[in-house]
Amino acid sequence: MSTILHHKLYDGRRVAFRYTHGEGPCLVFLPGYMSDMSGGKATALFAEAQAKGRACLLLDYSGCGQSEGDFAEGMLSSWRDEVLALVESYVSGPVLIAGSSMGGWLMLLVAEHMKHRLAGLVGIAPAPDFTRWGYTDSQRAALLAGETIYEPNPYGPEPTPTHAKFFADAECHLRLESMIDLACPVRLIHGKQDADVPWEISLRLKAALRSADVQVTLVEDGDHRLSRESDIATLKAIVAEFYG
Repeated sequence: MSTILHHKLYDGRRVAFRYTHGEGPCLVFLPGYMSDMSGGKATALFAEAQAKGRACLLLDYSGCGQSEGDFAEGMLSSWRDEVLALVESYVSGPVLIAGSSMGGWLMLLVAEHMKHRLAGLVGIAPAPDFTRWGYTDSQRAALLAGETIYEPNPYGPEPTPTHAKFFADAECHLRLESMIDLACPVRLIHGKQDADVPWEISLRLKAALRSADVQVTLVEDGDHRLSRESDIATLKAIVAEFYG
């Protein structure tokens, strides 16, 4: 892995990232909710890029991983702007965006701002609009009232919070309810045993995209994380399609 660098945004936010130079479109990996660039999929794709001589950019959203900030202040809008700032500052040429879970929602928001540079999109158990289908009516009511809700975390000892600020912002970025004006090639991979994001969400995303080149790979025994060796191999093969 390369050295961790930091980029300072206009408002003083310092975002941690890793970047390796290389050929072809730059792979930009967007981690999921409360995840960071040290995760298995991110590190595997970065190592693969280094081994193949491809450009790759990883990052931690503000309030996550090794970036500064308070997670309670995090929003899709601010994290989108961080990704755009890093790409604008360090990446030249076309971009291949890969988004995992919530990163698959953020992937769409980033892509809409750089259509002219898109080589393609790779969604890994993408979770667009999860504020609409991922919470009960009572949870949504609490969030709308400005409360923070907590849910059991299957991946760690601490419960997973959703803050009202994140929820309110996310409700402004719903995408599955109308056509998504992105025409680049799109590859989606989803586990059919995903207990967090129903695999049907990938089918809804495919139907919403304007692109005529969308392929969905369903992993029969795959869970939400898709971090097994076989899952990583499938993901690497999907990414490799964009490099000829």
